[in-house]
Amino acid sequence: MAGSLSRFDPFAELSALQKQLFSDGLFGLGRRQLPTTDIFTEDDSKLTVEAHLPGFAEGDIDIDVDQGALVIRAEKHEKEEDKSKKYVVRESSSSYYRRIQLPEQADEDAVTASFDTGVLRVTVPFKELPSPRKISINRGGATSDQGGATSDQGGATA
Repeated sequence: MAGSLSRFDPFAELSALQKQLFSDGLFGLGRRQLPTTDIFTEDDSKLTVEAHLPGFAEGDIDIDVDQGALVIRAEKHEKEEDKSKKYVVRESSSSYYRRIQLPEQADEDAVTASFDTGVLRVTVPFKELPSPRKISINRGGATSDQGGATSDQGGATA
C-alpha cells in the first residue's frame, strides 16, 4: 500500500502550462510569425509604412485612404485541397488590419504602394503647408480720451 502513494505536486499543472506557452506554444518559437508594422519618416518629406506580411499575396491586400487615415487590410484563406479529410481544427485563414491616422500635411492623392517578398511598403508624401503669415503691427494714433497714453509708450517700434 505504501508503494501506491505518490507525492502531490501542486505546481505540476502550472509548470506544464508554462512549458507549453513559452517553449512551443503561445509565446514560443513554434508559433507563426505575426505581421509587424513599422511607421517612419524619411527626411521629413514623406511618411513610410512597412507592413511585414509573410505568407500573403499581393491580391490578398487592400489599401485605402479614408477620412484622413491610411487603412491596410490583408486576408488570406487557404484552399482545402483534400476533401476526404475531416478536420477537427484547422487554422486556414489569416488576417491583418491597421488604421493609421495621417498627419495634416499628408498628400492623400499621391500615396503609392509596393509589395515585394512579403513586405508591403506604402509611401505617403507630404505636401507643403503654407507658412504662417507674419502680421505687422501698425502704429496707430492715440486720442486724448485714452488718459494721455500714446502708442509709442514702452519704446515699441513697427
